[in-house]
Amino acid sequence: MFKIKEEYNMTLPEFVVKDQRFHDLIDTDAVLEAVSVGHKVTEGIIWWPQQNCLIWSDMGVGKVYKWDPETFETTVIKFPSNINNGNFIDPEGRIVSCEHATSSITRMEPDGRYMKTLASHYEGKELNSPNDVIVDSKGRIWFTDPVYGRTSPVAGIRRDQELDFQGVYCIDTDGTLILARKDFEQPNGLCLEAGEKTMLVNDTPRQEIRRFTVEDDLTLGGGEVVCRVDGRPDGTKLDSEGNIYTTASGNLQIFDRNGVLLGNINVPGQCRNFCFGGENNDYLYFACETIWRLRIKAHGIEFFK
Repeated sequence: MFKIKEEYNMTLPEFVVKDQRFHDLIDTDAVLEAVSVGHKVTEGIIWWPQQNCLIWSDMGVGKVYKWDPETFETTVIKFPSNINNGNFIDPEGRIVSCEHATSSITRMEPDGRYMKTLASHYEGKELNSPNDVIVDSKGRIWFTDPVYGRTSPVAGIRRDQELDFQGVYCIDTDGTLILARKDFEQPNGLCLEAGEKTMLVNDTPRQEIRRFTVEDDLTLGGGEVVCRVDGRPDGTKLDSEGNIYTTASGNLQIFDRNGVLLGNINVPGQCRNFCFGGENNDYLYFACETIWRLRIKAHGIEFFK
């Protein structure tokens, strides 16, 4: 399926076109470029615009890495990571993270010298295992809380669940933890749509992506299913035109905003998550055992403008 060009450390991905609009977004002559190799269970990949670099978690070794596109050097910025999963960069350039081992949302200053726990319990009970996280333009933190960090020996520590549901939460700017919605089997990736009035949330076992309205009280209304996913959806992000990109059972699937499948991108290895990145947000970065990047025609949605 994949032809490796060893001399350039590049790979030809497999493109599966389901709708001709796919060609408006993806250059099917483009090749994958390896930017970092030798990893185990990568997740939480996100572009750090204030630092012009890429970060990701490797849950298999308990580290968070940074990759510099100028030098191509990969360095460790957090160890031990407490089995860090999802990451996001807030408007002030701080790294907000999900820790499976501590069932916590934490925040690290840009220089890495100070770490703060933002949430670990709801109504006196430990959170399950925060998985994916985003920050809106007002600095409010939204995250999903499935149980994977309590059931998987690879991605967490086996232990009993204290809560009897799996929800989506919001940490308001004053630090208040709000349960936004809880009618999920296992909520996973989440993403705000343009204008931050609506949010997409993946429910992995149900193989669906749902659209919610963000209410004034920071709960989530609505909840219609937008996409039926072929596989188990993990990370989800949007391009500037509102198209929906999601990793599902190892590949990347692209839908229009109404849930029509446009096509797939298959990359080597087990791709659990991805992000847009680069100065113009016109690269896709894939978190596999190798971190790959692919130049595309589309641009990732911009926040904090």
